[in-house]
Amino acid sequence: MPDVRLASPQGRWILLTTVLGSSMALLDSTVVNVALPRIGRALDADLAALQWTVNAYMVTLAGLILLGGALGDRFGRRKVFVIGVLWFAAASLLCGLAPNAGVLIAARALQGVGGALLTPGSLALIQASIHPDDRGRAVGLWSGFGGIGAAVGPFVGGWLVDGPGWRWVFLLNVPLALLCAPVALRHVPESAGGKAEGRFDVLGAALGAVALALVTYALIEAGEGSLVVTASAVAGLAAAVAFVLVEKRRPDPMMPLDIFASRQFSAVNVVTLCVYAAFGGFFFLAALQLQVVVGWSALAAGTALLPTTALMLLLSARSGELGDRIGPRIPLTAGPLLCAAGMLLMLRVGPGASYAADVLPALLVLGLGMVTLVAPLTATVLASVDTARAGLASGINNAAARAAGLVAVAALPLLTGMGPEAYRLPDAFDDAFRRAMGLCAGVLVIGSAVAFATVRRPAPDCCRPECRTHGSVAVPPLEAGRRRGSRAR
Repeated sequence: MPDVRLASPQGRWILLTTVLGSSMALLDSTVVNVALPRIGRALDADLAALQWTVNAYMVTLAGLILLGGALGDRFGRRKVFVIGVLWFAAASLLCGLAPNAGVLIAARALQGVGGALLTPGSLALIQASIHPDDRGRAVGLWSGFGGIGAAVGPFVGGWLVDGPGWRWVFLLNVPLALLCAPVALRHVPESAGGKAEGRFDVLGAALGAVALALVTYALIEAGEGSLVVTASAVAGLAAAVAFVLVEKRRPDPMMPLDIFASRQFSAVNVVTLCVYAAFGGFFFLAALQLQVVVGWSALAAGTALLPTTALMLLLSARSGELGDRIGPRIPLTAGPLLCAAGMLLMLRVGPGASYAADVLPALLVLGLGMVTLVAPLTATVLASVDTARAGLASGINNAAARAAGLVAVAALPLLTGMGPEAYRLPDAFDDAFRRAMGLCAGVLVIGSAVAFATVRRPAPDCCRPECRTHGSVAVPPLEAGRRRGSRAR
């Protein structure tokens, strides 16, 4: 039984450790998009290289995050968390020193491995260490501080890009890690909750990551139409099929397929794929649109996107409470429609756009849509399965959200006709951005229709998320461990 009280010195050190660790991954996910135009110019990179700068990280993170959680359960959550923090910092240093786009992309993939180790562990340490009576408050503080980090992330990223330079977007992680790791080793108790017997599903994790990588490569490079691209697409689909077969036959799979026997769980994950594909595409392209087409600085572009995060931070807890009262069907139907309307309003953002008249209204509508749907989406995922599988369900949903985002970043430039030099050509990029917003809005409408047709009110005694405040839609909250059912307050 965890027995560290939050008000104790050790409890505060544990909270600090988890906030620092999660902030590394959170800041990285929110600031890199702002830096992309400057990275492209500095390294003479084409649009495909910028796509890989985002997706190399997401491929390894999405493919290995479930395995990272299992490693913490088996070998010790603190140990794996600290390894992840140091790994992430080392990869960040390599990113900051990268002499060319190829090295940067490889370092980003290594960053994703570190993220897969530290991300599940940040919240799992609270779950394993903090007394149950204080856990809800601890998770709320963890999420709130993370939201503040998400809010300042684009601002900090823009300031770094316009000031010291884009490399500091990555180098910033090094001092955070040098502070976080010693604090964790000194003040956080070790814990482990997995079974000692059985084997890790390394083959499943590898097949999942390979499938994502090959499909992403095929989508990004599809414009070339070469035999290598075709072979990558076929091999990626074959790896995905092999992943399903391996997970079906293994006695201890990373992703037990029987969890999808829950119709509601399957449906909510379809909604997740639609929603986070649209979000991933939007945040990748919006930062470029504001800089390439509108002509704003990195700092101005990063600051411009703050309203969505601020609304999430201020209102998501209330949205979760509303979802508890009226059920998830209405929020999960209306939320994507609001987001779709916000993205269509972004069609007004072009050369000479005004922030107050053009950008802000779109972001406010988009942010209200995010507020409406994200908290009920998390709650419905957990409510769709037995409480003993809540951690697994949230992990699968988390991985699905990240996979959807990376596929969107890979596919949208292809679907909208962006050429390799599009981000250097304002008129061409503007035309493609408008087509992309229409596609994102369409995917959100599909998600809304799926939610309306399939989502129903969960049982009153189902598992509820302890994490009710969402600071960043770019990083879906990951519930820690396998929890006893907890009721909404």
